[in-house]
Amino acid sequence: MYDLIVRSSAWDVAVADGVIAAVGSELEGSAREEVDARELVVLPGAVDAHVHLNDPGRADWEGFATGTTALAAGGTTTAIDMPLNAIPPTLDAASFAAKAEAARGVARVDVALWGGLTPGPLDRLDELAACGVVGFKAFMSASGVEEFEAADDVTLLEGMARAAALGLPVAVHAESDAITSTLAARAVAEGRTAMADYLASRPVVAELEAIARAILFAEETGCALHVVHVSTGRGVALVAAARARGVNVSCETCPHYLVFDADDAVAIGTAAKCAPPLRPRGVVEELWARVLAGDVDLIATDHSPSPAALKETGGDAFAAWGGIPGAQTLLSSMYSEGVVARGLSLERLALLTAAWPAARFGLTPSKGTLTIGADADIVLLDPRADWTVTVDDLLDRHKLSPFADRTFHGRVVRTILRGQTVFVDGALVGEPIGRVIRP
Repeated sequence: MYDLIVRSSAWDVAVADGVIAAVGSELEGSAREEVDARELVVLPGAVDAHVHLNDPGRADWEGFATGTTALAAGGTTTAIDMPLNAIPPTLDAASFAAKAEAARGVARVDVALWGGLTPGPLDRLDELAACGVVGFKAFMSASGVEEFEAADDVTLLEGMARAAALGLPVAVHAESDAITSTLAARAVAEGRTAMADYLASRPVVAELEAIARAILFAEETGCALHVVHVSTGRGVALVAAARARGVNVSCETCPHYLVFDADDAVAIGTAAKCAPPLRPRGVVEELWARVLAGDVDLIATDHSPSPAALKETGGDAFAAWGGIPGAQTLLSSMYSEGVVARGLSLERLALLTAAWPAARFGLTPSKGTLTIGADADIVLLDPRADWTVTVDDLLDRHKLSPFADRTFHGRVVRTILRGQTVFVDGALVGEPIGRVIRP
């Protein structure tokens, strides 16, 4: 007898002891629980490779308890937490242990950890690798928090060489600090601090220059490179061209770059501030073209909330925190804007949100697929449900999201983690069972 069978119109998934035991059409046998998903979309639980959960030290921004609650409600079963917003940031073995302890007993999804690459002793990377990070995150421009310094060129080059020796990737926030800091300082000095001025201070060329430089360093060192939150089709094109000539490089984009545009940023205000910034509609459609062409490796949320006070700066866009919460809207937004609006296949949706991020960061075969032996991480989405996001729907700490009032076609109705339902029909189920996992 199985513990669970999920029956869909095409094939069934049977679960035993938390893993997928059988997949097939009209599976025989009984189970302690059967879920009728014949009118639903069945997907592997999302693997969100870019979230900021901020425990310990900044739980008032977002913590494992609230952040993973929102992730579970949105169909994510594995999240990879970024190293910078905790106090201390995840830069060595001690801070890794503090981060892991903060997640224990409160996380509602499984969590893996990024380590940080900042100026300082390179042997910290060895410590982090031994602890079990998926890779190392570096900022090529200011991170926004004092505790996590940007990586100068020497730090990045030498860090990539050490990461290559350790067999782990380096992820970069790719924007030219020379361009963005100079343009920002000029605008502020001249009293130009509206959202449109902020957008102009982080032009596309700043992203392109940094991506090209990071690719050059990766090619020189043999490091596996991952470029986070690429906001332009031209940026993706640089990655695709490098990959075609043999560089080990991947990239992600985020739902907010595929849903919103620069006009939305001006209309919404600082709640829509992020870095890189939202782009003009033509750039958004160029980015979608790259997604549909298969040049984007994965879609991640860059869920990065903050207290409302850090967003409410009297119209000064430069002074506001630059981050957009998106933990709960990943699958709904991409099903709506990708599958329904642009013909993205369900297979490609599953690859972008689950299989490819799991594979890139060493979490397969346990995560990212609905195959025998994998963890039974399953999400059910109702394709008939039109969902207008309300503040009351949102389960992250501050509920301050530009996605509020947006209508999507398709809504997650059940999330299953290792065979156990953790969210169903708008409600959490059971106690937190999330684990800290390692590659």
